[in-house]
This record gives sequence, C-alpha cells and structure tokens, in this order.
Amino acid sequence: MYLGIDMGTSGIKAMLVDERFETVAVAHAALDVSRPHSGWSEQAPADWIAATETVLDSLRASHGEALATLRGIGLSGHMHGATLLDASDAVLRPCILWNDGRSGAQCETLTARADFHGIAGNLVMAGFTAPKLLWVAENEPEIFAKTAKVLLPKDYLRLWLTGEHVSEMSDAAGTLWLDTGRRDWSDTLLEATGLTRDHMPALVEGSDVSGHLRKDLAERWGVAQVPVAGGAGDNAATACGMGVMRPGTGFLSLGTSGVLFAASDRYQPNTGDAVHTFCHAVPETWHQMGVILSASDSMSWLSEITGRGVPELAALVPERVEAPARVTFLPYLSGERTPLNDPGAAGAFVGLRRDVALPEMVQAVMEGVAMAFADSVRVLRKAGTPIEAAFAVGGGARSRAWLTLCASITGLRLLVPKDGDFGAAFGAAKLAAAAATGETGDAIFAQPEVGEEILPDTDLREAYAKKYDAYMRGYPAVKSLEF
Repeated sequence: MYLGIDMGTSGIKAMLVDERFETVAVAHAALDVSRPHSGWSEQAPADWIAATETVLDSLRASHGEALATLRGIGLSGHMHGATLLDASDAVLRPCILWNDGRSGAQCETLTARADFHGIAGNLVMAGFTAPKLLWVAENEPEIFAKTAKVLLPKDYLRLWLTGEHVSEMSDAAGTLWLDTGRRDWSDTLLEATGLTRDHMPALVEGSDVSGHLRKDLAERWGVAQVPVAGGAGDNAATACGMGVMRPGTGFLSLGTSGVLFAASDRYQPNTGDAVHTFCHAVPETWHQMGVILSASDSMSWLSEITGRGVPELAALVPERVEAPARVTFLPYLSGERTPLNDPGAAGAFVGLRRDVALPEMVQAVMEGVAMAFADSVRVLRKAGTPIEAAFAVGGGARSRAWLTLCASITGLRLLVPKDGDFGAAFGAAKLAAAAATGETGDAIFAQPEVGEEILPDTDLREAYAKKYDAYMRGYPAVKSLEF
C-alpha cells in the first residue's frame, strides 16, 4: 500500500492505494482560511497537523489492516506559502498563502535587486514566497529577525511526520529562491530577500526519500517507519497522477482557476508572457504552466448574477455549436496571469446587443475561457514547449460543450480519462511508490486509460481563429478605458 496526502487550501485529503494504484480508501478533513485584512489569506499550521491526524486516524479505524501494509507516503500541497519557524521549530506567525496579495510593492523591489527572471525563471508576483518574506522583513521585523527556517506548507507537514527540514524541486521552484535550471538554491536570490541557505530546507527530488515516519506516529497508525517521498507541489503532483511526465501531452484543468500544464525535458523560461516555469517532481524534468485566474469561476459569476445554477447554464449550450457567439467575453474577473500579468485586468462582454439572450452569453463565457487557454498554448509553444494534446480535468470538464469549444479554439486534442481520481493525492501516492521502489518510469507514472477523445471541430476552426484575433484586441481596448 501507498499513501498520498494532499494539503489543499480548503482541506486535507489522504488516499490509500494498492500496488496496482487502485484506490483502497480516501479520507478528508476541512481547513479554514483566515482573511484578517483585505487581500490577505492565511492559515494556522497547527490546523494542518490536526486535519492530518483526523484523516489518518479515520483510515486506521476504517482500513487498519490495509494500512498496516503501508510501504511509503507521498506529500503534495498548495504552493508558495510562507511558514516561518524559529530556531526550535516553533511557528512564528500564520502561514501567508499563495492567494495572498499584500506584497505587491515588494515584487517591484525584488525585481530591481536581482535577476529573478533569469535565475528563477519566473516573474516576481505577490503569490510567490520571496516577496512575502520581504513584506515580513519590512512590516514585522521582530518576526523576521527570529526566523530560522522558511518552509512551504507541505514541508511543514513533512517536518511533523519525519522531523526533517526538507523540500523538493517542484515546490521549491515556486519560492523564487531556486535556480530552476540548476535545481539548487540561489545565494543571489536569497541575499536579495535578506536570507541565506541556512534559512532553507535541504532539497531532494520529488521521487526521492526525504525521511522516514517518526516512531511515535508509526505506532499510532499501526504502520512501519516507512519512507516519506519528496512529493510535489499540487500541479506537479496532479501531473504525476496523470502520467504527464514528457513533452507532447499535458493537462488542462477547468477548475475555479485554469491551468494548462506541459512537461519539458529542458529549462526554457518565458517570463515575457508570464509563463510559470518550474522543476517537475522527477529528475532532469521541468514543466511550464499557463495560469488563468477565472476559469470555471467565470461561470460561477454568471450563475450568481442570473440566479441560475451552473449546470443549468451549461445545459443552455449545445454539445456542438453551429457558430461562434456574436458577443465576446473577456474572462479577467480577478485580473489575469498568463500572458498578461495584470492583476488589474478587467472582464467584459464586448458586442452586446438587445437580441443577445442568456444562452449566447453562456456560450460567450465558455468561449472566452477557451480563448484564455489558447493564449497559454500560444505562449508555451513560443517558449519552445510542444503541446498537442491534454488530459481534461476539473469541474468544468464535466461539460461536453465546453470541452468541445476548448478543443476547437486551442487546437488541442482533449483526452477525457475513462474513470478514477487523478488528482494531487493520487500523484503523491505514486511518488511514494517511486521513493519506496526506486522506479520512476512508466511502471509507476503511466497515463490513464482514455475514455473519450475530443477533437477540434474543423468546420469552426476558421471562424474561431477570426474571433480569437478580435479577443486579443479586446484586452488593450478595455485597458485603455478609464472609469
């Protein structure tokens, strides 16, 4: 048996799988987010431990016999969080999360201090870890002075499980302190933030052993002191679960936010188009992501203002549309990352007329999100990362109409897995197997069986190519307006 533990923003999920990676048991425990000020987002690390205790106690109670044969544990979690510890590993303040926006001014400072773009391979954004630490240094200097270690959220969980200060490449790349091409901490980037290597955990690959389960916890859950894998950040872990480990096939996540993920066999950043470039969870592999801040959330917004449920709205669009909607939707309801890097970007319906009804507006929303994914395809290819097909995941992927539009507008073949849960916890369990066995090939990271393949609609490609040109002109036009 292998155990994957995923720390999501809203909860901890533990998945127990057997040697064939069939799901044996799953347990969940909820987490809350604290927002003490506008734009702030924090969690108490003690809550992560309590939630993990809850899910593992639940698995021991319900599947103790299976759990007793455990061979390894893998970890995944939300990235970029800043967990600050003193010299005795006591938590100094609540963890500042990935979606906390307080450090905008510090991003400008860091960009001017060092070559974060070239060394880390990413733009300096408020979501990343480094500007959060500079904010603490400038606004909570007594906390900064006491900080002995900075850990990412899942790595604090690892510290509790194993007693070791360790991170792995995929999550560490999201701090902006990693030399992403060399897969090592950058002294230059750390110095720009007032830190040194002593503040950082040791580094391993995600498929390597990072430590072993503490004796008292092993006895509590009736398992051996099994190895704990390096693990991965949440998106890299999802890719491990889906076998997205080599160039060519990625995954497209139609979640609240949207992600287009592509693996690469080399380090090739494209900061000019706000592409995220990180290490993958296995050696000598990297990945790139285009990130859309309002994917299925665009449909949730339309649902809120119309009073119609999202499934009801989605049903208004036929599985095969006959023509593009006459209205164009810009899905920048919460700003945008790829390729705009503009937190102030605004959404809009362009071309509204009196005879435009709700079904056409719903179709326009689906098209707008699909065009945002087309932006990501374009800039990933510009960076030299080929992507021709993608597994479709996330809540929005339940809409056949939306997937058909995404395929037709991006030009990607979309692959719908036949069945199963291929999320981050599953990927973490596979990394546990890699650490326990030393295997990192297809025997562990195989791709799921494809239940359906959705191809671009050739009859609509030309029409959507014209609409995409108009869509690209929409952002600067709306940006030029001052209200």
